[in-house]
Amino acid sequence: MITPMQSNAIQNIGLNNETANELSEKINQCLAEKSPIDAWHTISKKILTPDHPFQLHLIIFKQIFPDWPNEPEKATAWIPENTFLKNTHLARAMNELHFNNYKEFHEWSTNHFERFWEFAIKKLAIVFQKQPEKIIDLSQGIASPKWLPGAEMNIAESCFTADPNKTAILFQNEQSKNDNNKLQKLTYGQLNQLSNRIANSLISNKYIAGDAIAIDMPMTQYAVAIYLGIVKMGGVVVSIADSFSAEEIETRLRLANAKAIFTQDFILRDKKKLPLLERVKEANSPPAIVIPCEEKISIQLRQNDLTWEQFLLDDDKFDAVARDPMSHCNILFSSGTTGEPKAIPWNHTTPIKVASDAYFHQNIEPDDVLAWPTNLGWMMGPWLIFAALINQATIALFDGLPRDRAFGKFVQDAEVTMLGVVPTLVASWRQSQCMEGLNWQAIKVFSSTGECSNPEDMLYLMHLADYKPVIEYCGGTEIGGAYLTNTLVENNSPSVFTTPTLGLDLILLDETGQPSDNGEVALIPPSIGLSTELLNANHQQVYFDNMPKTPDGKILRRHGDQIRQFVNGNYSVLGRADDTMNLGGIKISSAEIERSLKGIEDITETAAIAISSSGHGPSQLVIYATTQKKLDPDIVKKAMQQRINQHLNPLFKIYEVVFVSELPKTASNKIMRRLLRTQYSKQNL
Repeated sequence: MITPMQSNAIQNIGLNNETANELSEKINQCLAEKSPIDAWHTISKKILTPDHPFQLHLIIFKQIFPDWPNEPEKATAWIPENTFLKNTHLARAMNELHFNNYKEFHEWSTNHFERFWEFAIKKLAIVFQKQPEKIIDLSQGIASPKWLPGAEMNIAESCFTADPNKTAILFQNEQSKNDNNKLQKLTYGQLNQLSNRIANSLISNKYIAGDAIAIDMPMTQYAVAIYLGIVKMGGVVVSIADSFSAEEIETRLRLANAKAIFTQDFILRDKKKLPLLERVKEANSPPAIVIPCEEKISIQLRQNDLTWEQFLLDDDKFDAVARDPMSHCNILFSSGTTGEPKAIPWNHTTPIKVASDAYFHQNIEPDDVLAWPTNLGWMMGPWLIFAALINQATIALFDGLPRDRAFGKFVQDAEVTMLGVVPTLVASWRQSQCMEGLNWQAIKVFSSTGECSNPEDMLYLMHLADYKPVIEYCGGTEIGGAYLTNTLVENNSPSVFTTPTLGLDLILLDETGQPSDNGEVALIPPSIGLSTELLNANHQQVYFDNMPKTPDGKILRRHGDQIRQFVNGNYSVLGRADDTMNLGGIKISSAEIERSLKGIEDITETAAIAISSSGHGPSQLVIYATTQKKLDPDIVKKAMQQRINQHLNPLFKIYEVVFVSELPKTASNKIMRRLLRTQYSKQNL
């Protein structure tokens, strides 16, 4: 039996006696009559509201689930009600295919992957100019599949199957957040026409199919149209985040051999103009097509650069260029454990994985409105485009800072139904309380990716929308989506994953390569979405060499996350097994950070590690620095932060600098970062 709530416990968080007594009576009646899961479901849906202090929600949740920290998989914060469950895409698919439960459906999707992907392609209404001869060609082996052989397609066409009059994009920029301007919109027809104009303009400027063309700008309606226009004309988008330094921009342009770049003159944030074109020019970029952040461009262009007005033709008719399904449509970048980022091509089948995940796991429907603060430089930017448009839904774009209340007001006014987050963002909302008091009732589901989440923060997020589930979404650029996630036909516990994604399976390996319930994840190919090549590394070597096989002889693909599987089959992601870390949702290697810190006076060597205070939450960057002198940590920290801002990314914030006389190393002189993480945790957490 659950221990009853005392009314004074409720009073202690600021509620008056009458309210506290009334609440405690209702809560205790539920606790006495129902199981823990049913009690919480009733309390969260019928007694508590987002207007009650979150501390009250948290106290009650912990009262019902006292073993929450040790048994997170048993602390269910949301259960699917029957009416909702029956109308999910998953339930309908299982009914159509005669499966009794989700586990059977997932097993079928991996054991009969050809039939599953054929089923998914039909459900998503993927457009072909020439139908495939079959789903997959494995003549080159499981590690090198050829998807949809014989087909001709352009994945951009699958983004325009909705009614042309339906809203494709709702948008609002930071400049209009404090006035009475209404949300602006772009219909599918208008977006199609604009992307056609961009495709025609590229061809008019002598760019051809196969050319790599970069985008380095905020996630606006223009960025979406440019992305689709490049893909339509057979080009290859080169994804570059608008926060990158000139050095990082140059690296990506070079690796992709970009022929042109779309950018803005400035980025407007908090009424300040942040230079973007200057960084692009400093990166020695190819010719730039420059969009003004205000009415006119206020910076000198180079001889071969074009203004948006000079570039854009009026011709809005264009037939998408037919491509082989395995030809590139996007080059994205993911840091490995070396200094140079991996250049990962997406082909015209990769977005099928994106749209399939969104259809089955986030349950995206045509009446949904998707908001996910992101950028085309990260996987979730293209993910948002394909997840929404292939599923005939609406994208909601806010060109501003998502940590402020203005973004929350936008979510409310746009009636967003699926809100994507990174855990660091949720932690900042909880700290500032800036999203409280807003009406987020339209939200059906949250989704979280980019880094390990903190269970309390995820419960806080759920409470903002009257307890809607969080679909945890763990994957990578080289996967085209997630390998581990949740569903809306299963109970939802904060920061807990319930299943590998449909069409993909995994196994956990201990340090000896044997199956384990706590180990490094290895994927079991094939699956649409999994990369098959790298532009600047040996794909076979990176992902397959020296990998063991499953007990039944299947080959395995290296991934590198450390995962724990609970007795009930659910999962918790513990972080990276190697020395690659996630900071603010962005992958970065220790080596890259350490390289940027070379040459600081009186510092002989550094080691960068990522620490999570709870073992689950967002990572914090700690720098160990060797010195023989007594230095001011604040001065050194400031100098290091300036280096990181200049050479890497200002989003990588240093949490602490720790001075040591020497770093622990292996016999082969490699820094033992795992030992540093363990030592720091014992001393500080």
